[in-house]
Amino acid sequence: MAYKLSRWSLAPLYPGYESAELQNAFDMIEEQITSFEGLRDKLKPDMPTDQFLEALRASEETTRIANKMYSFAGLSFTADTQDQKAQSLQNRVLQFLAETENRTLFFSLWWKEVDEANAKRLMDASGDYRYYLEAMRLYKPHTLSEPEEKIVNIKNVTGSNALINLYDSITNRYTFKMTVNGKEKELTASELFSYRYSTDPKVRAASYQAQFKVYAADGPILGQMYQTRLRDWHNENVNLRKFTSPIAARNLNNDIPNEAVDALLDVARKNVKIFQRYFKMKAKHAGLKKLTRYDIYAPVAASKKTYSFGEAADMVLDAFSTFDPNVAALAKRVFDENRIDSEIRKGKRGGAFCWSVVPEMTPWVMVNYQGTGREVATLAHELGHAIHSMLASHHGAFTFQSSLPLAETASTFAEMMLIDKLLAEEKDESVRRDILFKQMDDAYATIIRQSYFALFEKQAHEMVQKNASVDELSAAYLENLKEQFGDSLTLSDEFKWEWVGIPHIYHTPFYVYAYAFGQLLVLSLYKQFKAEGESFKPKYLKILSAGGSEAPEKVLSEAGINIRDPKFWQGGFDVLEDLVSTLEKLPVDAKPKAKAKPAVKAKAKKVIAKASSKVKKAKPAKRKTAKKK
Repeated sequence: MAYKLSRWSLAPLYPGYESAELQNAFDMIEEQITSFEGLRDKLKPDMPTDQFLEALRASEETTRIANKMYSFAGLSFTADTQDQKAQSLQNRVLQFLAETENRTLFFSLWWKEVDEANAKRLMDASGDYRYYLEAMRLYKPHTLSEPEEKIVNIKNVTGSNALINLYDSITNRYTFKMTVNGKEKELTASELFSYRYSTDPKVRAASYQAQFKVYAADGPILGQMYQTRLRDWHNENVNLRKFTSPIAARNLNNDIPNEAVDALLDVARKNVKIFQRYFKMKAKHAGLKKLTRYDIYAPVAASKKTYSFGEAADMVLDAFSTFDPNVAALAKRVFDENRIDSEIRKGKRGGAFCWSVVPEMTPWVMVNYQGTGREVATLAHELGHAIHSMLASHHGAFTFQSSLPLAETASTFAEMMLIDKLLAEEKDESVRRDILFKQMDDAYATIIRQSYFALFEKQAHEMVQKNASVDELSAAYLENLKEQFGDSLTLSDEFKWEWVGIPHIYHTPFYVYAYAFGQLLVLSLYKQFKAEGESFKPKYLKILSAGGSEAPEKVLSEAGINIRDPKFWQGGFDVLEDLVSTLEKLPVDAKPKAKAKPAVKAKAKKVIAKASSKVKKAKPAKRKTAKKK
């Protein structure tokens, strides 16, 4: 079947904004919440387990309906951020769910105060709810009184949540003017960003300059929005909830130890020179004396190969099928059930994501597809998220979704499966060379870039508490970039505005380290896959099928991975350093269109094959098993 660019269908959720089914969902939640409130006086530490489980099942049923309602509103808004009906529905849903959360807040507050003996008794009988209950109790030191929690929930609707929605509405209505082939065009963000991979340095530079011209004009306003977001985060999580630092709140939400995140960011910072070496080497292959920041994703070969959406879908599904036909079948459901929004439209949110709703429903995937190899990889990435969710569908609504760091495992692994297929089948050496360089480009974008975003966030949170101005935050961000790149490239001052265009730091503070976590984890897992073959697959699928039913540290320790050990994170960088060392041995062909001499072509072919095998066949490093909590 030839798949085509399309807009998703949200009909499996609700037929429309004014539908009876959607209104019925509001009514059902209201009825269920009223019933649930009747449990307040029946909650006792020594209550029978069957009554406790009945309360959990009632709570989960309401959560399922709430998830569908919230998802319908959110997906509608991202499909068209300028749609006023979608905006109104999202605001209505957020207000309604905040109010219902307040009415059921008594249950989680009671549960956190249950004595250890009774908590163990009830958890031992709770089955799949166990980790959900364990994780809830971790928040006990950071939980406020019931009236205070209610105030926070209500104020977030018209406070930080409203601010984030406003940021999205402003930035997703931007269009960018850029001269292409002698003609000035008006482009969406996704269209503009595609020119960053052009073979023409002037086009690459123009793409960035067009973006920063728009963002710099609104930079002071967007920067104030960020300052407000950070103050709100600090007020709630540090001042009220007594977390030791702003990032500690995210770490607990991910159930990742602070020590593990510190180790990850420290090791990333120590290994930044690997990428500085890479950029210096890449300049030679790109025919440039020195890269500018505009050039870091420049292709090293003259290949302009593109793929139709149907070809991209087939490539990704074939790659998944080679690994496991059942995995490919899960991904195919996303296409066959019209759960993917792939076309480019004005008002549509940029970028890509996968949105899981409830365990039994196929997730929704959004991409902005334009035909490049990178966008094929993005398609594989987001479908990897969907596969992860579907493999965990035997869990309940509380436990099928993994925490953020593990959520990047399947997606990144899916990209590597695609790369394997491309390297195995592509005969054009210039294309194969480009694939290998893109691996390092992507490793930079996923590991170092995201780690330095997190480092900037840590610094920005401190600076805002000291009343730093927007200009001072911009200066700090520019210094952050200078540390990343060292003397490996030329950095222009306009990049000081890049940070106001990073949605993650507004939406979900400290989300970004999850990308680095996932990429380095996958480098370790993929090495094991290439060394162990078929015997690796059950272990990998077990990690995915766990979803959010166990603590991430426990899931990974059972696979022999100690996330607190800096040596584990260093292992991923060692793979990348090995790849850079091999790429440095490639003969430089600064004029890709010229016909290479036979001897040079033979040498290039040999080194490219060797570089491919570095990623494919490296033996896994020995890992110490983490101690269980």
